[in-house]
Amino acid sequence: MALLFLSSAERAAVWVAAFEAAGEKIIVGEEAVTDPADVTHLLCWTPPKDLQRYPNLQVVISSGAGVDQMPALPAGMELVRALDPGIEEMVRDWVVMATLMLHRTMPTYLEQAGQGQWKPQAVSHARNARVGIMGMGRIGTLAAQTLGGMGFRVSGWSRSGRAVADVPVYGLQDLDRFLGQSDILICLLPLTAETRGILNAALFAKLPEAAALVHAGRGAQLDMQAMRDALDSGALRHAMLDVTNPEPLPADHWAWRDPRVIVTPHIAAVTDHHAGALHALEVVRATRTKSPLPGCVDQNRGY
Repeated sequence: MALLFLSSAERAAVWVAAFEAAGEKIIVGEEAVTDPADVTHLLCWTPPKDLQRYPNLQVVISSGAGVDQMPALPAGMELVRALDPGIEEMVRDWVVMATLMLHRTMPTYLEQAGQGQWKPQAVSHARNARVGIMGMGRIGTLAAQTLGGMGFRVSGWSRSGRAVADVPVYGLQDLDRFLGQSDILICLLPLTAETRGILNAALFAKLPEAAALVHAGRGAQLDMQAMRDALDSGALRHAMLDVTNPEPLPADHWAWRDPRVIVTPHIAAVTDHHAGALHALEVVRATRTKSPLPGCVDQNRGY
């Protein structure tokens, strides 16, 4: 039983040390594989095309918390997402930062600073701002609880409408009602067939006038031209993006230069290498004992 590691050299150094200390076998890079039959686990962002080369491969582990980049795996092969509580906390922190920046009109102040302008803007209390979070999984729930604790009027939306303590959550049929009360809209949805392109002109038109967008879901959910049109029409006033479409965003893209938009390069969370290795070791051991795999993903995943 061996894990084939396909990721960065920096991460490899940490994983090799952790696996060797645990007495588990790890192979770094396909060129180091001497017997493909040894490989039972694969760590990667996207798997190599020829998975049939590894006849005993049982589990593919994503090198990040996301799994929407993964293709359909052969029948009987399990897919596991990286588990690291720090990821959820880091994304929560980025979302809270972005929400506060948009609530306090920071894009305007940054533009004014570049022009040497001292021009105070109107200030509103958090209790007057309605924040809507699309995607009420672990990260969405954590963000909702944090923002609610700061005084924001928070609601959530998910396909299931599953209840969350102290947060009203709307279901699939109530999307329009949810959008109509979201002065700041936060997207934390996974990428599925249903959510691809969901941040589009029709959605922006259903927000309150001069709403703001915080996007930390997946780039392909956002129609960038529709966002630009919404900014130009006043339907949106500002946007803060950690994911873009395309990604990475080309150096000459208009969003870099638009003072109404702040872009960060998909850094809301970064997986801790040591925590990732420990999780992978748990997966290997669970496979050996035929126990439930921590982080196992339903490959018919929804949101």
